[in-house]
Amino acid sequence: MKKLLLILFLLVSFVVKSQDIPGEGLIVVEFNAPFSGTKCDFLGELTDCDIVKIDISKNKTAQKTHKIAVVPTLIIFYDGEEKGRFQANIMMQLETTKDEVQEKIEEIIMEDF
Repeated sequence: MKKLLLILFLLVSFVVKSQDIPGEGLIVVEFNAPFSGTKCDFLGELTDCDIVKIDISKNKTAQKTHKIAVVPTLIIFYDGEEKGRFQANIMMQLETTKDEVQEKIEEIIMEDF
């Protein structure tokens, strides 16, 4: 029984850690939850950034820390600092386009020069 609990604890710890936001580099984070029924389809097409997906139904701390009020929400972080935010409307539909997000990514990169 103790081994089973230890294994379960390690699995849960891994899931939470895999949803951590790296503190370095340019990262686009999609905050979402299964109840929204929507997702950002263009994330894999973004360039010059890493992608992290966080399920706020499993990671309440991230939801509170980053003040996620509606899902999906995309936040662009650069070296751990929020540089851009795109939120869904009240119908939980993300109206932001891939081009708008990519433009913000490129703007952040250019500011670093």
